[in-house]
Order: sequence, then structure tokens, then C-alpha cells
Amino acid sequence: MSELRAAVADYLQLRLALGFTIRGARTVLPDFVDYLEQQGAAQPTTQLALAWATRPQGVQPLWWHQRLAMVRDFARYLHNIDPGIEVPPPDLLPGKGSRVTPYLYSDADMHALMAATAKLSPSLRAATYRTLIGLLVVTGVRIGEAISIDRADIDHQALLLTVRHGKGGVARRVPLHRTTSHALHRYADLRDARFPDHPSPSLFVSIRGTRLCASAVNETFRELVGRAGLEGRGQRCRPRIHDLRHSYAVNCLLGWHQQGADIDALLPFLSAVLGHVGPASTYWYLQASPELMAIVGQRLEHVLGELP
Repeated sequence: MSELRAAVADYLQLRLALGFTIRGARTVLPDFVDYLEQQGAAQPTTQLALAWATRPQGVQPLWWHQRLAMVRDFARYLHNIDPGIEVPPPDLLPGKGSRVTPYLYSDADMHALMAATAKLSPSLRAATYRTLIGLLVVTGVRIGEAISIDRADIDHQALLLTVRHGKGGVARRVPLHRTTSHALHRYADLRDARFPDHPSPSLFVSIRGTRLCASAVNETFRELVGRAGLEGRGQRCRPRIHDLRHSYAVNCLLGWHQQGADIDALLPFLSAVLGHVGPASTYWYLQASPELMAIVGQRLEHVLGELP
């Protein structure tokens, strides 16, 4: 193992011990070392780091920015050991992410997705994805939160779901409709009948009785999207599983408007259910729907009309 590769291993081990995530750096930094070796370089330089970071073509500039940022952190680590190591300046490759336009599922889209689950086999897998997608539709929880739910997190009597592994490690409670509780009960009966001797603590299980993994869920969801015949609108608007969460938020806001409810007063409640830090994050959903933007425009015209 070369000195640089050993330094990468030590650096990743240190970050892991300090509680940092290393998922991206674990693959990116060894690739950077490969590049340095191909260039015959014994140590990183700003010029080489910049050339390597911008090698991928046809990607968002944000990815270049993130690649260079990971190398910059590693270079800082090396600089503490050898002050001669160059650290790329932070103003190189400034990157700003752009949100992907959400795909807002219609009622027909959701029915088509649910119907497509019936074609999955075996029957437990079909039931798992039918119930999982149904829960995402009516609660707006993130997919990572959903597959982390345990049996004990469902309070059928109080009609509450406890999300213990929310974004940022913050737990929250999400109200459930009685029909949702009944659907979860039915699924639990099927799950336990299939694995009576080795019950998993997980609410949703694979055909082996283990907790679902995100990669398998996303792959299956893409299969269901194809079977349901759903198509994207433009290059950056494709049906994603995360868009079920967007659709939930938009439907809540539209429903409140149709009921004549005080949306400003209810928005903190929606933020809490979605696990947002505050209403400011939830307001972004206004941009996702032409109907909501029209409502905002009407309200603005009304306010302006009342001004002297």
C-alpha cells in the first residue's frame, strides 16, 4: 500500500471515529489517489485536485464542488502532518445545488402504482410494497424513515406513528387515519404468518424477513413506475419515490385552501408532521404546484387591493 493510500485509510478511520459520515469520501478519495498515481504525483496539489474534480462530464457543477471539497478536507489533514502539502482554496469551484422539479402524483397515478404492486411476487413482497407506498402517500414520511420504522413505533390505539430516525436525528410523531391503522394491522398479520418463528423488529420486511434496504426499495419502485406507465415531464422531472412526500404536502395545502382553512396557522403543523425545522422549509412546496402558485397570487392581489 502506498503512503497516500495508507493516509486515506487513516483519515477515513479518524473521521469515522469522530462521528462523521464517510460514505462519499470512501469511494471518492481512493479514486483521487488513483489519479495522482496515474499522473506520477507523490502528493496532491491544487492544480491536480482541480483537474481531477472536474473530470466527470455532463454533471451538475455542484458535483465538481463536492468532489473538490472532499479532497480539500483530506488535504487539510495531510497539511497538519506535512505543511508543504497544498490545500485548495475554498473559493475554487463554488457550487450551488438546484432542486429537482418534483413529480406531483395525481390520484390516478397513485392508484396505478398501488395496482402495479399486485404484479410483484411472492405475495408478501406485493403486500409489503402496497402497504409501504400507501403509508408514504398518507403520511409524507421520507423513505429512509419509513424503512426504519419498528413494530413498536405504531400506536394503533392512539393512532400515532413515531418516527424515531428522522432527518438530523430528531424524532417526531405523525397522526394516522384509522383506515391506515387497519391497513398496517392487515400487513402485520401477513408478515407474522410468514415468519412466525423469527419475527423482525422492523415494520416492513423483505421476503427473507429482514429489514428493507433503500437500494432495493428504489429499484422496485422504478419497476412499479414502469409497470404503472408513469412518465416524467422534462429532463429533471421524473417520478421518484421521494415525490410521494412532495405530493402529500401539496395535497394538504390544496385541501386546506379548498376548505377555507387558515393555511398560515396550519403550516407549522404540516412542518412538524414532515419533520421540517420550520415553516420556511415547507413554503418551498408552494413552488411545486401551479395551483398553489395561483392561490398565492390571488392572496397577494387581495392583500394589495386592501392597501391604501
